[in-house]
Amino acid sequence: MEHIKVKIVNDAGVELPAYETHSAAGMDVRAAIKEPVTLGPLERALIPTGLRIQLPQGYECQIRPRSGLALKHGISLVNTPGTVDADYRGDIGIIVINLSNEPYTISPGERIAQMVIKQYVHVTWEPVKRLDETERGEGAFGHTGTE
Repeated sequence: MEHIKVKIVNDAGVELPAYETHSAAGMDVRAAIKEPVTLGPLERALIPTGLRIQLPQGYECQIRPRSGLALKHGISLVNTPGTVDADYRGDIGIIVINLSNEPYTISPGERIAQMVIKQYVHVTWEPVKRLDETERGEGAFGHTGTE
């Protein structure tokens, strides 16, 4: 497993993102709010994390929902995965949405999302008139049947 160092500023003093298990890919991120925030059904809010990071070139930070919040309470993220680019230096905000039929209250310091650091590549487009043939071809949604 590769390790990289990432500079982080913790403006709110919340716990830093952390892996909950040795093999976890995502680090839990906490809400940097002073007062609880209640979301009604289908309501969304931008929740600050108080975190600013400096990623190495060629890396991004993905913000993803926490499966437990999604299953137990219908809490998800609107733009998932959210991307934090290597050149962004502002507060990482998380757009949380309540997809349940009941209000949900986010508490200060609550784990509200996961953060995954990923390496990426840039693409150089090569315009062509034809693409190589494959077995699948242009088969789209559901083209392989239900078996």
